[in-house]
Amino acid sequence: MILIADSGGSKIDWRLLTFDGTIVQANTPGFNPYYQPIEDLTKNFRDVIMPKVTDGINKIFFYGAGVSSEKNQLTIKNAFREFFPDAQIEIGWDLLAAARALCGREPGIACIMGTGSNSCSYDGERIVGNVANLGWILADEGSGTSIGKKFLVDYLRETMPQGLRNQFHERFPFTREEFLEHVYQKERPSAFLASFTKFIFQHLKEPYCYKLVYNSFSEFYENNVMKYENYKNLKVHFTGSIAFYFSDILRQVANDKGITVKNILEGPIAGLTLYHQKDLTK
Repeated sequence: MILIADSGGSKIDWRLLTFDGTIVQANTPGFNPYYQPIEDLTKNFRDVIMPKVTDGINKIFFYGAGVSSEKNQLTIKNAFREFFPDAQIEIGWDLLAAARALCGREPGIACIMGTGSNSCSYDGERIVGNVANLGWILADEGSGTSIGKKFLVDYLRETMPQGLRNQFHERFPFTREEFLEHVYQKERPSAFLASFTKFIFQHLKEPYCYKLVYNSFSEFYENNVMKYENYKNLKVHFTGSIAFYFSDILRQVANDKGITVKNILEGPIAGLTLYHQKDLTK
């Protein structure tokens, strides 16, 4: 069997591939080694994935945010070795997953826009450029967390339209102190902030909401895509829930900036499944 995992800030998509062509699917909460202990990953793996394993796993491909450092890669590898000591394990960052799923073997710019955001230049085989990703506190332009953070600031400072503010309060009847507690003291603050984007999506007819998303995407293009040489001659691809659900605005901003956007997928796992099916014969 082959195990594939695509780990984002909100959830991990898992696929188990068998030699008879069966594909088993599962989901667990997201994991980022910079913000969470490895025990979070191993517990969910033991409780959710292991019961679905009907045979030995000989290859594991784990893609995720926060795994570009050798230290974090080794931590994740050792976690899987507790379950499958003889398996071949490849740990790749989420950008490699996006590039393989979106671009295949064609050059392009692959972007992630979900709870977090990132981008890379891909030559058809490997990642050849990456604008520094600084995480949700410093950057993550265009991400659900970034959009949600700006929205919450405007809500708490009462600078958004009052009617919209009242509707948001009905959906999230928290005090200022409770909002701050969620952000500064509770687990997974980025996912909490990103959760506001569902409300924003449902109110895109409000000029405030449309402008907020438009400006956030504009920041992403300017600070990420437009930093790559020859970006106007490359197709730009996206994966992630924010890109998928706000795709009309994402394409509009790109058109306004002379950027060509091609594929927009909610997640890369289907593309990764196709990509790694060749490993079943090896």
